[in-house]
Amino acid sequence: MAQVRFRDPAGSVRTGELSDGRIDAAGRTYDRDAVELLAPTEPTKIVCIGRNYAKHADERDEDVPDRPLLFLKPPSAVAAPGAAVPLPAGKEHIEHEAELAVVIDKQARNVAAADAEEYIAGYTCFDDVSNRDDQDREQNWVRGKAFDNAAPIGPAIAPPEAVPADASIELRVNGETRQSSSIEHLIFPIPELIEEITTYMTLEPGDVVATGTPEGVGPLSDGDRVEIEIEGIGTLEHTTVRR
Repeated sequence: MAQVRFRDPAGSVRTGELSDGRIDAAGRTYDRDAVELLAPTEPTKIVCIGRNYAKHADERDEDVPDRPLLFLKPPSAVAAPGAAVPLPAGKEHIEHEAELAVVIDKQARNVAAADAEEYIAGYTCFDDVSNRDDQDREQNWVRGKAFDNAAPIGPAIAPPEAVPADASIELRVNGETRQSSSIEHLIFPIPELIEEITTYMTLEPGDVVATGTPEGVGPLSDGDRVEIEIEGIGTLEHTTVRR
């Protein structure tokens, strides 16, 4: 059953199980529409993977890397389901990137790919909102990727068994489908990503690994409504606002 974090009508932050539009938490049942959904995890860091779909590398006119291309987003980048994501002021080329995100279950360091599944709490939807104006000028992508609220995530953490190995991933902007693919096209599979990342850093419970985006990335404008739907997880929705 999918897990969510939410703020109840009294203002308390709770964790519960989502099913059929209702949330069970602390012996009570809430209507999903009557509570404020929060990001389903509070990561100490978000480790993102660049160019992990060949067709996305092609559309960016870039080579497929020979090892996972890693970059970071800080906790301040997290945005909740339904958030109005502020687009960086003075930047012309801001784009969406729909991604499957892995949520880590327990502390992970030097994890072999064969053991990686033991460290996965579940999966959720993720939008790697990207500021191309600066990303294309810098090597570490801090301005391009790590700005405030550049990581909408949610709406829930689905258990691993709920997400098929060939799960579909789709992104829509204002109802128009922009990205439509399957996670089976990942160049570096999730166990290999966890092995590579934990060779260099410790992943803590709640940390997120964003696995890369398929082809079809495109521009975001003021007032856009974004929906990211991944089979077995559900739909993450957010809007945008130009500051």
